[in-house]
Amino acid sequence: MSTLAAAFLLFLILDPIGNIPVFLSILRHVAPHRRRVVLLRELGFALVVLVGFLLAGQVVLDFLRLEQESISIAGGIILFIIALRMIFPAPRAMSGEDMAGEPFLVPLAVPLIAGPSTIAVLLLLVRSEPDRLLDWLLALLLAWAGTVLILLSSGYVYRVLGDRAVAALERLMGMLLVVMAVQMFLNGLRDFIIGGIMAT
Repeated sequence: MSTLAAAFLLFLILDPIGNIPVFLSILRHVAPHRRRVVLLRELGFALVVLVGFLLAGQVVLDFLRLEQESISIAGGIILFIIALRMIFPAPRAMSGEDMAGEPFLVPLAVPLIAGPSTIAVLLLLVRSEPDRLLDWLLALLLAWAGTVLILLSSGYVYRVLGDRAVAALERLMGMLLVVMAVQMFLNGLRDFIIGGIMAT
């Protein structure tokens, strides 16, 4: 996988467009002059968490004795579930209506940005080609930067696009993610079968 393809995949999983309504709802309880600061802080927390998993991914996988095929199949399943939720969204559980004060780490940084699907893909990238760690780090930074740009302008984007356009874009991103999830699952299954045949 190329660096740009990995960045695009991570950007789809981070789902900044789909997260716009949730972020606006949660940050509604924050003082207007603090919203941008809080948003940047939470995005910074998310980046630290994701970079931590990226750098420590190989060590974690070796410790748990997880094979690349397992991560690929599990990552495909997780991505598929996330994609289905993007295509067929349920009412948001974290609407922010019952939150008071500023959010801190949870729920904006984790799990809305640094969620299990993003972490699974990072672990898969590290496991598949550990010698390309700098490429994967660049891909993560590109995806994170795109997410930052969209979420920082979330109020303007939401006013221009409206509810229906945001929902339509999220569904489109979900459809692309379904294809990637299926491909990831099939790659893991193929490698598992080939490995089993060669072992016998």
